[in-house]
Amino acid sequence: MTQLTNNQQEEAGDSQLEAELWPDEVEYYGPPRPKYWLHIMLFVLTFIMAMIVGARMQENFLHHQPLFIGDLHYLSLNWLIRNPKMIWMGLPFALSLLGILLAHELGHYLLCLRYGVDATLPFFIPAPIPAGTFGAFIQIRSPFRSRNDLFDIAIGGPIAGFLVAVPVAAWGLAHSLPVNNELTPAWMEMRLGVPFSFDLIDYCLQWMNVVPPHQYMAHYLYFHPVAIAAWVGMLATMLNLLPGGQLDGGHILKALSGRFHRFGTLLTILILIPLCWKYWFGWFIWAVALWITREHPPVIEYPKLKFSRKILALAALCLFILSFMPAPVVGGSFPELKEEVSRIIASIRQ
Repeated sequence: MTQLTNNQQEEAGDSQLEAELWPDEVEYYGPPRPKYWLHIMLFVLTFIMAMIVGARMQENFLHHQPLFIGDLHYLSLNWLIRNPKMIWMGLPFALSLLGILLAHELGHYLLCLRYGVDATLPFFIPAPIPAGTFGAFIQIRSPFRSRNDLFDIAIGGPIAGFLVAVPVAAWGLAHSLPVNNELTPAWMEMRLGVPFSFDLIDYCLQWMNVVPPHQYMAHYLYFHPVAIAAWVGMLATMLNLLPGGQLDGGHILKALSGRFHRFGTLLTILILIPLCWKYWFGWFIWAVALWITREHPPVIEYPKLKFSRKILALAALCLFILSFMPAPVVGGSFPELKEEVSRIIASIRQ
């Protein structure tokens, strides 16, 4: 009787798992045909929505008005009906935002093609919100064949999106305005947190004399709409790199250590709960999302993750830190939200 070594047992277990994931006796018909019309329609609708929102923001920016938060009529189309040509003012915002989101999703999609993983083209989600969209995603319809494949596909999106977001942010910050007495009311209505990357980019712009030096960093700038597009891109990078569930950060964690993935997901959820209370209620939604997706699909353990990819994992951590914002929307903590709801209810009763 032959007793398997630990490595042989692990390899045998991997072979059994691989046989379950890709059984030889299952008749394979190939991936379903892409619904090009659906991808094109969603992209066009998202682009139009971003154009409308961007045009409104550009109009408000030129007149030193609140860009979108606090502007209850940012989606009112009366101004656009009176002057339809104004929609072209939203082109810089729409191109910047969709360029960042498209780069992120293509970073995933092209690597799926490289590794033979069946994935859809990007789905864009138009929405009547200040950004004009809830983002984009691709649907992966086949298993990952190795941890290395999983890692590359997961990290490809954040890196590609961040590389596009940085020059967009540099242009947007260079055309933003330092806050003065005239701009203070509009700036206070903006109520956006600022990622560390914005401060770093703004510092570099001042160091290179692209913009005149000012006393404060990016937090005290009245953002140009293109800077808002970069901000949304940084927000998407931060959220996708949360280390848990089936987000990009969760896939990276699973590729690094299958055993640690579940613990890392639970730890992230525990960290998000106090952040939700103190800084931003939206963290609660993401904590729930991580809990729902805490079980990751199985991935073959061998071959082990290459050392170069472990170095890239540190790069992903740096991207997360550079894009991190404890309070993406200032004043959105649970106590502040509760107080605002109470105020609204009291005003209704009166």
